[in-house]
Amino acid sequence: MRNVIVLSLLLLNIHHVISAPKGVTASLKAKWSMTPFLLETSEFIGEDGNEKFWKFVDTVKELTVYKQGESVRSYYNLILKKAGQFLTDLQVNLLKFALALRSYSPAVHASQQIASDEPPPEACPAFVSIHGQHSCSSKDIKKLLKAAAGRPKPYLFRNDHTYPGVNKTDGPVVILYAEIGTKDFTLFHKVLSEKAGEGTLIYVLRHFVANPKPRKMLLSGYGVELAIKSTEYKAVDDTKVKDSKTVNNAEDDNIDEVQGFIFGTLKKSHSELQEQLVEFRKHLLESTDDMVPLKVWEMQDLSVQAAAKIMSVPKFDALKLMQDLSQNFPSKARSLTRVAVKQEMRKEIEENQKRLSETIGLHPGDGELFINGLHIDLDIHNPFSILEILRGEARVLEGLHNLGIKGDHQGKLLRLPVNAVEDSYALDIRHPAIMWLNDIENDPVYRSWPTGVQELLRATFPGVIRQIRRNFFNLVLFLDPIREESVELMKLAELFYKHKIPLRIGFVFVVNTKDEIDGFSDAGVGFYRVLNYIADEYDVSQALLSMVSLYNKVDAGKMLSADTISAHLKRKFPKANAERILGIESEYDDKRKHGALFYKKSGLGALPLALFNGVPLSPDEMHPDELETIILQRIMDTTTAFQRAVYMGQVTDGLDVVDYLMEQANVVPRVNPFILSTDRKYLDFTARPVVDDWEDATMFSYYDSRDKTAVMAKRMKYFTNSDEDGMSAVTIWIAGDFEKVSGRKLLFNALKHMASPGVRVGVIDNPSGKPSEDNTVLYRAIWASLLTQKTKATAEFVQKLLKEESSQLLQKGTKMKDLLIQGMDRDSFEKKFNTLEVDFIRSQQLFCRDVLKLSPGHQAVISNGRILGPFEEQEEFTVEDFHLLEKITLSSSAEKVKAKVKLMGMKPKHASDLVMKVDALLTAAPKGEVRRDVHFIKDSHSVLHLSPRENEVFYDVVAIVDPLTREAQKMSTLLIVLSQVVNVRLQVFMNCRAKLSEMPLKSFYRFVLEFDVNFLANDTVSPGPVARFMELPESPLLTLNMITPESWMVQAVRSPHDLDNIHLQEVSAVVTAEYELEHLLLEGHCFDLSTGQPPRGLQFTLGMSRDPLMYDTIVMANLGYFQLKANPGAWILRLRKGRSEDIYEILTHDGTDSPADAGDVSVVLNSFHSKIIKVRVQKKAEKINEDLLSENSESKGLWDSIARKSYSSSRPRLQYYAVRSSLGKNMCFCSITGGGSKKKDGEKKKEDVLNVFSVASGHLYERFLRIMMLSVLRHTKTPVKFWFLKNYLSPSFKETISHMAESYGFQFELVQYKWPRWLHQQTEKQRIIWGYKILFLDVLFPLAVDKIIFVDADQTRSPGYTIIGKTSDLTVVQKTTIDTLHKEGKTQKVIAKEAGCS
Repeated sequence: MRNVIVLSLLLLNIHHVISAPKGVTASLKAKWSMTPFLLETSEFIGEDGNEKFWKFVDTVKELTVYKQGESVRSYYNLILKKAGQFLTDLQVNLLKFALALRSYSPAVHASQQIASDEPPPEACPAFVSIHGQHSCSSKDIKKLLKAAAGRPKPYLFRNDHTYPGVNKTDGPVVILYAEIGTKDFTLFHKVLSEKAGEGTLIYVLRHFVANPKPRKMLLSGYGVELAIKSTEYKAVDDTKVKDSKTVNNAEDDNIDEVQGFIFGTLKKSHSELQEQLVEFRKHLLESTDDMVPLKVWEMQDLSVQAAAKIMSVPKFDALKLMQDLSQNFPSKARSLTRVAVKQEMRKEIEENQKRLSETIGLHPGDGELFINGLHIDLDIHNPFSILEILRGEARVLEGLHNLGIKGDHQGKLLRLPVNAVEDSYALDIRHPAIMWLNDIENDPVYRSWPTGVQELLRATFPGVIRQIRRNFFNLVLFLDPIREESVELMKLAELFYKHKIPLRIGFVFVVNTKDEIDGFSDAGVGFYRVLNYIADEYDVSQALLSMVSLYNKVDAGKMLSADTISAHLKRKFPKANAERILGIESEYDDKRKHGALFYKKSGLGALPLALFNGVPLSPDEMHPDELETIILQRIMDTTTAFQRAVYMGQVTDGLDVVDYLMEQANVVPRVNPFILSTDRKYLDFTARPVVDDWEDATMFSYYDSRDKTAVMAKRMKYFTNSDEDGMSAVTIWIAGDFEKVSGRKLLFNALKHMASPGVRVGVIDNPSGKPSEDNTVLYRAIWASLLTQKTKATAEFVQKLLKEESSQLLQKGTKMKDLLIQGMDRDSFEKKFNTLEVDFIRSQQLFCRDVLKLSPGHQAVISNGRILGPFEEQEEFTVEDFHLLEKITLSSSAEKVKAKVKLMGMKPKHASDLVMKVDALLTAAPKGEVRRDVHFIKDSHSVLHLSPRENEVFYDVVAIVDPLTREAQKMSTLLIVLSQVVNVRLQVFMNCRAKLSEMPLKSFYRFVLEFDVNFLANDTVSPGPVARFMELPESPLLTLNMITPESWMVQAVRSPHDLDNIHLQEVSAVVTAEYELEHLLLEGHCFDLSTGQPPRGLQFTLGMSRDPLMYDTIVMANLGYFQLKANPGAWILRLRKGRSEDIYEILTHDGTDSPADAGDVSVVLNSFHSKIIKVRVQKKAEKINEDLLSENSESKGLWDSIARKSYSSSRPRLQYYAVRSSLGKNMCFCSITGGGSKKKDGEKKKEDVLNVFSVASGHLYERFLRIMMLSVLRHTKTPVKFWFLKNYLSPSFKETISHMAESYGFQFELVQYKWPRWLHQQTEKQRIIWGYKILFLDVLFPLAVDKIIFVDADQTRSPGYTIIGKTSDLTVVQKTTIDTLHKEGKTQKVIAKEAGCS
């Protein structure tokens, strides 16, 4: 057989001249210079915390000296080794992936751009900026600091690296611009870190490379498609192209089989015949003629046949085969038709598809990816966002692994539905202190209303509030009767009542609680007593309405007085005894203190307050003018929630609606901002320190935060009150100074709360001064009792010790042994108490300072790792607060975690520790969407399995994909790289479609992605990742498309070939295409706060501090969308000067890097991710009635008058004329005109330029475009400016257009716009180009352009000045020419000649 092969090859060699291999390569460069790996690594580590970042910086202070003597590969490995001191093995793998992606390069370059905006002093390798003053020498710092106080502080961005010195915000800010690892950096760093440690300044570091490498880096993380193009009409230019010299790097494909020959094996066996084997393979490929169209019956089973072939190879080769089949499908299709499919496989696929349809709503052919149950939508996610997900998951997975949780237990805990923080907590309104004005369910006035809850589902007109006799909506007002605000709120309540709004209204009156106060001296007490008197005589409703009428006597802006109340009583009830009602011995003082007590226990903020169905309204919403609208809106919103509950059967006619509301998960017994805050911090218990010594405070000080926390958790002793199973679901740590009253009271309340089972309390000392025997007496007694006594005796003794009388006795000299109680082991206690050193208390104080961020003597509460504090001296954390804290901790996650941990069969002490640690880990993790559990009924024939490496952290990855879809083209590469980056347990289900009627894929595809940085044989970094298409069939016409992440705007910058029409038969070597990432997009949505609608026509500008107007755009009516071109750096977004700035002002913004209320919006672009911001604007008070688009304009004809009548609010800003044709067909003409601003005649003459817009793609249409341009230029003497859509122009056109403009005397500009993410995405290039002609006209051009003509590229004239396919009407070009010449005063004869018409 060997001889036959060799003979065949020799024959081929005789008859064929070995031709250069043909193919296509595409690469994508960043616009900025290559950034150093060391700086990118520091950014990666910085995401794990500021502390780690600075420790890494200290470790690599002068690392760049190794650059000289080491190879690039060795230096790269040295960086990884240094990073490995702060990262786990898994994180190092993710770092390699991040460096291969260059994921942190934008963050480094953003700092570089901010530095260039300073700007840096000349010939300065590193410099400091101190409040605007710069210096290249560390010796000048002292001098500059002295004068800094008089200058404004610089604005610091969210991602700035601030040295963790003494926490001060009032010191001068010193920003160091330097490259870490260099000697220049070290000189500055030494001085600044010392001063920051002393608290004399705030030290901020920003990356700055003095001499960046000119070489630009190649990027990855994008797709390249070669789509087979329709050849219905001629699109190929017949101009010969000079091929640039290209280097061929054809990829070997070891599993590629052609007509029975496995070429990977042959190349290994016959290395001396490499060239002949390439030619032989090419011959076989061409002889198979894979591109011959398939019959319909041959296509039917292609998807299942591809799956069968994938499942038939060894599983480690299966993903590569899926990649090959999906990405090269057009040339593989014929070979698939010969694959036999087993019936078992078909049946299994159908059964699994039925299950997936029922559980997660997937259909045959759909492609989905799940990582640890998280859904990864590949239309939204890209490798950069997936890297972020992998990093976030790594923290949780490694945490669980370090806590000893592995296998199935890991998956179960990971998928626990840990509740996200509630947005709105509600207070229980079933309290006797609330006086109800009305009761919808029982009051006769509502007797005619229907009572059935099904009435909620009855159709009504939008905005109509349904009148149903149920207490669905409840408003409770907390008022101090004598305050000015109460007057308007009481009147508003009466308004709701009299208009029969279905709202139950209640009042809590908070008045003076002192017994000696009477109603004659205090208006609040008088108000309450009169209210009680009328309620006794009539009823509560009458009483409250009477008091409302009392308020009507109070003038606006005045307060209620005691005299007004006395007068009201005499007028309304002349027979009443005022002394008996208002005096000190009043009979109507019952429950006066109840309201104040309820208010105090509720923990609510300042009066007045309102609760809607128990949910507190914010102070901003309490203004009477706003409150009416807000309450009505809340009623509408709550109606929707009730409708859903009725529909689901949760609310029925027999149910008490108020009880239903008050049994929801968000209802709490008390509102405490500390506990209910959405901004939560957690301890990290997942470290495994080598030693757990806290007796040596010096050694303890060297531990990092995680190690300190782990040692504290291991050495902590607890007061316990376990559940029946011996476990505690809630662990509370109390940190404070127990020599102070506030510290003792906090611990006392915690121990009092511990009466409820399932809670344990640990104690940490944080003395006000340096720990000594004198200032730690109480804590050492507590600790000695915890170490030596039984739980019950310890709790009783410590509670006695915490009482003030015990503290006073100790201060007077009483010995500790005299305070011991019955049942304690006195000898063991005294021995331990007298021998306890204070070193471990010093370690506890260090823990409070470094981890809890407490100053000495300050207090904090930690519940299952969640830190609450520090508390101010006067702030009280009551027993009710501890009850609330326990309820929140249990309901959100602790109960669920405990149930899972209980199944592990551990000892109670270890189990309680584990619940605390796992709860902290899971609740600290960012909250995303719900994790899904994807299971398959059978997985023998249709599911590809890859097992993870044992005893390592692994990711659970499930992919559902049809191997012949666009999703498979991308997902196959992604899964291969994912399995190389991290340890995965992979399941891939072949979700095949049956009975295909057309080719499932019509393109070749490459997804450019690498798992690590590649090096060449000489240990230098490889040029970078490139998409390579080799051994393509030569017959089809191909078009190249770049499929990039949403926020990337790329353009072709170098290629002699027509990338829109690639015909390999007509090229002699490899077609190369070089692209550049020209811009990263800043996207946003803008809304008018007053109307809630987009302010259509509003204009924004984007620039930098030294160049504020670099780009501009207009807000779309659709979603208030706007888009601006940018690049890594700090940008400033402003309203455009003119009508936008005159009429509107920016009120708030989200997703930006400046304070929410700042007028100038600062935005830092520092990643490859999409940056989407939200801007809310409002009209200025004096411009409230002005319309942004209603500036005076002259009507330009019939269409304009129609447009102004029909679309007056959304008229286009641009006057737009379109001239379109197809060669040999009649020309069509239309015009759209809009509101351009009116100009004076002189100004108009001066600025008159004929703006012509056109779109072309491919060399042939670019030739037409040049002809069209010359045609326009010949027929007008007005200056012409051409506008071209840059997105699809070839590099050769962009290179030559400037020369053409110089020769023929016209202006030109290239414009571009990215297809918005929310607009239906097109897959065909031609459809996208058509869309650009009409969809984005208002936002495509600079805002200064107010009139433009669109001319098709193939709209040309013959040399005799006649229009091809001329109609009886004049074209827009002719009309414009005539108008211009007429204004120039030319005669009719000249005009007719120039315009080419009679």
